[in-house]
Amino acid sequence: MSDDNQNQEHWCFAWYAGEDASSAQTRAALVKKAKWKDATIRIAFLDGTDQQKALVKQYAEEWITNLANLKFSWVNDPTNSDIRISFQYKGSWSVIGSTSQTVPKDQSTMNFGWLTPTVTAAEAKRVILHEFGHALGLIHEHQNPVGGIQWNKPAVIADLSGPPNNWDLPTIEHNMFEPYAAAEINGTQLDKESIMLYPIPASWTTDGFSAGPNAQLSPTDRSFIKKQYP
Repeated sequence: MSDDNQNQEHWCFAWYAGEDASSAQTRAALVKKAKWKDATIRIAFLDGTDQQKALVKQYAEEWITNLANLKFSWVNDPTNSDIRISFQYKGSWSVIGSTSQTVPKDQSTMNFGWLTPTVTAAEAKRVILHEFGHALGLIHEHQNPVGGIQWNKPAVIADLSGPPNNWDLPTIEHNMFEPYAAAEINGTQLDKESIMLYPIPASWTTDGFSAGPNAQLSPTDRSFIKKQYP
């Protein structure tokens, strides 16, 4: 992997549960479906230590503190939950938005494989905010069609097809290069400071664009989520 690629294992999967997300048009329509209609979202932990659970609760609330008009209800019964969190699988990922409600109640809809005992506070905050952004219906910012990142596709494929990601080509295409329809995303230019944008090394683009790891909600993240859940 390139020396300037600092993301290592810090690229996540995000998908719509129970839906065909094979095309940009289909996926864009699903963004609408992924918006939560109920103001209270019930969240349960399937496993994890007290420390891991406390970190998730601490940082996830930032999305709804004076921003999204939603409430997180932390429940003990997974069968009475909308989102189910695990820490036992490799990597970190989340189902997008309310499509998590189609996932069987004994299965996780979000995973935090990076919240190890040695995780820093900054990294814990970054990954928790990012995955909960997906859980509220947000897409990866690099798939914003308005932004139009000029990808150096051979470099991206070479890096992500090798360790530690080991993604196959369809997975790379789906997670990196497939844009969403402009009508379904924030109508601004790509937000380089968004929590939904993962680190992008300059070697992955043909015009020198790069982005460092963002560890907090950007002003655009805040205004957008507040608008979506007024």
